[in-house]
Amino acid sequence: MSAGRTFLRSLLPVRSDLTAATRSPGRDLIAGLTVAIVALPLALAFGVASGLGAEAGLTTAVIAGALAAIFGGSNLQVSGPTGAMTVVLIPVVHEFGPSGVLQVGVMAGIILVALSVSGIGRYVRYLPSSLVEGFTAGIAVVIALQQLPNMLGVAPGGQERVVDLAIDAAARFVQSPDPIPVAIALGVAAVILLGARWKPAFPLSFVAVALATAVAYFLAPELGVVGELPRGIPAPSAGFFDPVALAALVPSAVAVAALAALESLLCATVADAMSVGQKHNPDRELFGQGIANLVVPFFGGVPATAAIARTAVNVRAGARSRLASLSHSIVLLLFILVAAPLVGVIPLAALGGVLLATTVQMVQVGAIRSILRSSRGDAIVLVITFGVTVAIDLVTAVIVGLALAGVVALRAVARSAQVSRVPLDESDHADEEQSLLDDRIVAFRLDGALFFGAAHRFLLELSEVTDVAVVILRMSRLSTIDATGALMLDDAIARLEKRGIVVLLSGIRPGHRKVLSALTSAPRLTDAGRVFADTPEAIEHARELAAR
Repeated sequence: MSAGRTFLRSLLPVRSDLTAATRSPGRDLIAGLTVAIVALPLALAFGVASGLGAEAGLTTAVIAGALAAIFGGSNLQVSGPTGAMTVVLIPVVHEFGPSGVLQVGVMAGIILVALSVSGIGRYVRYLPSSLVEGFTAGIAVVIALQQLPNMLGVAPGGQERVVDLAIDAAARFVQSPDPIPVAIALGVAAVILLGARWKPAFPLSFVAVALATAVAYFLAPELGVVGELPRGIPAPSAGFFDPVALAALVPSAVAVAALAALESLLCATVADAMSVGQKHNPDRELFGQGIANLVVPFFGGVPATAAIARTAVNVRAGARSRLASLSHSIVLLLFILVAAPLVGVIPLAALGGVLLATTVQMVQVGAIRSILRSSRGDAIVLVITFGVTVAIDLVTAVIVGLALAGVVALRAVARSAQVSRVPLDESDHADEEQSLLDDRIVAFRLDGALFFGAAHRFLLELSEVTDVAVVILRMSRLSTIDATGALMLDDAIARLEKRGIVVLLSGIRPGHRKVLSALTSAPRLTDAGRVFADTPEAIEHARELAAR
């Protein structure tokens, strides 16, 4: 009981968080200001892309960013709306409207809190890189396709499939082309990408959007813009709940929760690697993201997660504690209170350029190239996960990717399992004795895992044994054995004994005894004295049997 209370207490803020915030507040505040300048156009863009508008993106960056900074498990992470979330939310908006998105956020928050209490956070590190990279690259393509109407300066259609949406936007642009929104979007994206290479610590995304807004104001005032924003955060409300739609929204809520957990924990791992002496608490991170997603929908915000781009800026700007990410939210709140009218005239094409640059930065070309070259199995997982993400949806992509990765892993483990004939010992023997041993005694060493994926091959290899009197099965290197493997082993022993071959077992590990005790041959071998603690004893007994 005390262990459970200790675990639950580890999910809550502690005194050391406050102590860390007082060590270098100046550096943290500067880092928070830098991140806020970078986060402003991203929050606007993701809010628009989600279908709830720019104000929803800013609200999410302020509230979810602050709550995740306080309750989360990383000292350096910055949370808010992200591009990956918009991919899940667009279909929800189409089918259920804005209220559906808010309900999904609340349910996802509940799921995340439940995951944090379950202690599942630590297992996310076992996800294969092939799945993560394929999933991320697919999300990047989906975001780019979603933003094509804004980048081309045409109104988005009502298509649910992102490929159909992009094709429709391209067709309407061809009928009435306007080069200005395209130039604005590509210009903003180019400035951000070139700036990230030359001056990574300088917030060029803010500068690029400001310049694009000025150009559009004078050259193309008819372009679509963000629109009027409210001054301040909306008042809390619970009027968005629709009990009838709850059941239909559960799959989307699960997708949002899974995506928030995956993206946040991967981001926390990246933040730890970029810093010195930092180590996140994965379960507390899930708890913080759960609290953030539980609260922000009541203020009109969209589901949130940690953002790798903003977190990287935070680390590079010298952040040392949670004060940096918390101050980033405060700066954004002040910006809403003071400069909301200025934000309203930003052209949508500029925000499309911001997201286009984001998609390019999401794709790790080097990592993808390495995975494609490493093994055929990893390449298949990456390519299929990518294709399903783009063609179908994120939830299906994760399920298919995990299933494929599991099959690849099982295949690799099964292939690593070996049954090999080995020398009986390293001592010298007379030619006659060695000849006798070679002709009538065979020792096999079982290596790796004997489970359902490798058991059949094991049975076939043992069944080929001929012209011997004694077979010794050396099991000290057998790492794992499941019920299928045990049944196959039992069958192999029975077949050998029917042919008059004596079977000896040696080196059985304590952890395997429970499975092996279920064998029908186990009592017989034990009673006959054919189970030995080590191989030398088994060899000595085999010599006695062969000499008879």
